[in-house]
Amino acid sequence: MNTTEPNLQRILLVDDDLVVRAKVSESLEQDGFEVILAKNGNDGIAAYQQHRPDLILVDAVMPILDGFEFCEQLKNLGERLTPILMITSLDDNESVDRAFASGATDYITKPINLTVLRQRVRNLVRQSHLIKNQLTELQQANQDLKLLANLDSLTKLSNRRGFDDYIQKEWDRMKRIKAPLSLIMCDVDFFKHYNDRYLHPNGDKCLVKVAMSMRSTVRRSGDLVARYGGEEFAIVLPNTDALGAVSVGENVRSAVKGLQITHEASAVCPYVTVSVGVSTIIPNSENDFPALINAADRALYQAKSQGRDRVTMIVA
Repeated sequence: MNTTEPNLQRILLVDDDLVVRAKVSESLEQDGFEVILAKNGNDGIAAYQQHRPDLILVDAVMPILDGFEFCEQLKNLGERLTPILMITSLDDNESVDRAFASGATDYITKPINLTVLRQRVRNLVRQSHLIKNQLTELQQANQDLKLLANLDSLTKLSNRRGFDDYIQKEWDRMKRIKAPLSLIMCDVDFFKHYNDRYLHPNGDKCLVKVAMSMRSTVRRSGDLVARYGGEEFAIVLPNTDALGAVSVGENVRSAVKGLQITHEASAVCPYVTVSVGVSTIIPNSENDFPALINAADRALYQAKSQGRDRVTMIVA
């Protein structure tokens, strides 16, 4: 078999004429296409939904469901990308206008010239793949833009928007499975003094190192480390109880301190440290995630008021 279009596989042919189905399918199969056959419009709709072809050939005049109604039903299903070549013995202007209005991409008249048909098919399927590839690229570009919109440009962690989206999603998921959701809020101790002493460019470098330390310490794929704002970070821990969250918080605190980033302006340690607030809640219909955030904020405030460079827990 001679395949002229190796990336193109499937064509749906909808025609009530057995002879037309046989001749057209044999001709197209010579070009390497897989041809799916349907003898009326209803069967054609079912075949389309099952096989998702690259191109549809449909006869205009058929019993049960004609080609025009077939195209209209495809539009109602939301189909806009698969090209439709209508085969018709009707070549008056009104029928041609109706074919395009119902959703046909092109038409060819009977008796069918198989050479012309094969060329039309090759062009239309090539066009179909081009459009679908462009759509895929556009969807990927939109996804990339969405990721960038949720990314902190300095630390490459999720930003506040990404945090808000994620905690809402995990709140809803933990609510469904009745599992605990924990939140850690971290604040770099005396960071204003650090910026004043070492200047803002070095302050940015410090935040990047702290962010990298947190991300390498919080290793589960379902956990999220985010830059909440300024020198404050947030860690979302789905399906994690209070004991587990405190353990993660302590690991984060220890890892940051272990970086031994010099901080001569700190009143608590000669190195950069973080204060950590932890809170845990089992989501239900009587609470919401702002309550979890507020509790973690209160725990962070306690950690700072009790001397900093420590982990404090409050149950939401």
